[in-house]
Amino acid sequence: MCLPILITMLLNIVLIVIGVALVLWGADRLTEGASGLARRMNVPEIVIGLTIVAAGTSAPELFVSLVSALKGTPDMALGNVVGSNTFNTLLIVGCAAMVAPMVIAKSTVKKDIPFTVVASVLLLAACMDFLPTGNISGHELSRMDGLLLLAGFAVFMFYTFRVAATKSQQTREGEEDGAVTTMGVWKGVLFVVIGLACLIFGSNLFVDSATDVARELNISEGVIGLTIVAGGTSMPELATSVVAARKGQSAIAIGNVIGSNVFNILLILGLTATISPMAIQGITLVDLLVMLASVLMVWGFSYTKYTVARWEGAVLVLVFLGYMAWLWQSIA
Repeated sequence: MCLPILITMLLNIVLIVIGVALVLWGADRLTEGASGLARRMNVPEIVIGLTIVAAGTSAPELFVSLVSALKGTPDMALGNVVGSNTFNTLLIVGCAAMVAPMVIAKSTVKKDIPFTVVASVLLLAACMDFLPTGNISGHELSRMDGLLLLAGFAVFMFYTFRVAATKSQQTREGEEDGAVTTMGVWKGVLFVVIGLACLIFGSNLFVDSATDVARELNISEGVIGLTIVAGGTSMPELATSVVAARKGQSAIAIGNVIGSNVFNILLILGLTATISPMAIQGITLVDLLVMLASVLMVWGFSYTKYTVARWEGAVLVLVFLGYMAWLWQSIA
């Protein structure tokens, strides 16, 4: 390896480290700001996780997908979303639960998580053109499919804000009995904005630098797209959820994952398909089924005492590693 290439690789490795540091620091600020705003405005943390945090940490996927659609190459958006959602439910929930067991509210298990299941089933049906088939290659997500996904997103947002309205009074009454330290509104907003900016910039820095290193090592584009890009755009969710779990704010952690998965499928793919219909390439029925199965696993684990225990988190991580090994072997 000649000296200029070696210097370039070392520089990219330094940039990868900087990107990871920015993501972790940004996740810490975002979690603090979102939690502080939730308490200050008497909004349940699960609602903040489902909306503000989820929308912010889904920004990399939104950016990648919309840019690819506007450039007339929307096909990569589907792989990015499917890969990111699998990362979210297997690796992120798994890692967060291994850091600290995640306590899941009964309403989240019975109402919020099913939204992710429905969104995953809707995407699976759309990719299969609502017909039973073992091969989805050659099918496409049409503009009608995109509008259907956007309609589902509107329903999700209506439900989420309706929950916020009904729970805010309960939260206010529960906090009147004791003194609760709250963060100022502007400080909370500033923390959220700074945190999101660091997450987005850091994750983009990581993805670009890691992709350059992978190409220098002659790793195929398929492996880069389904692993590095999907994993890199999921870094904000990973950092935010692990930090939230470590601070005992499991509502934000699980809300972030649920909200991000719903945002990715219903909003991002909905917008992308509406702008430019996308042919299904590089994604198989197995990838979609793994995404759906991962959500069902988290849902099932949540029913066990409404907690995702450390050993259950370890199972999720092991399933993720097994899927990655299979994916690498199948496309290498």
